[in-house]
Amino acid sequence: MQTPQLSLQLYSVRQALDADEDGTLARLAALGVRTVEVFGFVHRAQALADALSRHGLSARTGHAGFLSPGAAAPGGGPVPTLDETFRAAQVLGLEMVFDPFVPASRWADEKEIARTATLLNEAAGRAAGHGLRLGYHNHSQEFVHTVAGVNAFDFFADQLDPQVVLEIDLFWASAGGNDAVALLRRLGPRVRALHIKDGPLIDDPFTSGAPFDPADTRQVAPGRGQVPLDAALDAAPHAEYAVIEFDHYAGDIFEGVEAGIGYLNGKGVA
Repeated sequence: MQTPQLSLQLYSVRQALDADEDGTLARLAALGVRTVEVFGFVHRAQALADALSRHGLSARTGHAGFLSPGAAAPGGGPVPTLDETFRAAQVLGLEMVFDPFVPASRWADEKEIARTATLLNEAAGRAAGHGLRLGYHNHSQEFVHTVAGVNAFDFFADQLDPQVVLEIDLFWASAGGNDAVALLRRLGPRVRALHIKDGPLIDDPFTSGAPFDPADTRQVAPGRGQVPLDAALDAAPHAEYAVIEFDHYAGDIFEGVEAGIGYLNGKGVA
């Protein structure tokens, strides 16, 4: 069993980054963060790499949309091509890139799930030629439907090539009463990163038809909620990164990050 490396998904501090990128990165470094997970990086890879370097930070994993061809990217404009994504990832020195969200409607149909798996397998094959590993990051909509006798996410995972990696978000994998620990045991060595995220065990919000409000997740600092983080860490012996993330935090986000670092440090993750 390897000990994962502590990381932070920069999406957690997105408002602070928008207001003062250098000040935010300096503050994270002062808290002991050394490795981060990036988002929205494709069209600003060099500028982001330079900013991280100024503060002694490095990025090893990142989120980029590549499983929804033809869709609009967050903030408008087309989704970057695979080649654009690969080049940007190399500029930043990333090892793994995860697609962070495939819409709920695509997890209700067996053929559509199989098409998503095929897209990921093909993309991962191309990424390998660039020294990158590609994978998927879950939310909760992937576990709602039963397909071929299993939940949609397990059906999807069973169709992935061995080179494809997964990042399991423990908060979202626990939503709706799902057993995230059993999931990790089923997936085994395919799980190479974890999102360390805590809060109440809520129902899946993405298939409800209501607008998603991150505040409704009521997320708290790791170790202070109901997500079985301790058991999950033990059940993912191949995870290389333990990534703190908040979709929303009601208090001072830096206090939440610091508490998350303390939680992971207490588990031997640094």
